[in-house]
Amino acid sequence: MKYSVDKKEQYVIFTPMEEKLDSALSPKLKSELLTVQAEGYNNLVIDMSNVKYADSSGLSALLVGNREFGRNGGIFIIASPQDHVMKLIKLSMLDKVFIIVDTIEEAAEAIFIHEIEGKEQEEEED
Repeated sequence: MKYSVDKKEQYVIFTPMEEKLDSALSPKLKSELLTVQAEGYNNLVIDMSNVKYADSSGLSALLVGNREFGRNGGIFIIASPQDHVMKLIKLSMLDKVFIIVDTIEEAAEAIFIHEIEGKEQEEEED
């Protein structure tokens, strides 16, 4: 699986360089997402701008990422999904589960807000 990883201070942008996210690639995607999390990053943006097709196993890999990053209070954002992928997400009613934005900039803003809200909650609990 070809991909790029851009590590920022608060998050990682993971960009699959594949047109299809299917059963052939989804195990590798799951593995790579878990590796990024194991490196200590809590927030991940997956840039789907290159992915023109996904199937149920591809969505399953995204669900694993969403669950694992959310488990420790992090955030998992899907950015720039292509039309076919977005239709499948909506058809599967996963648009209610995933945070989906149009651009990387919107994703960065959502992470910033998430971090601020997380700090405010911690202060309230103390």
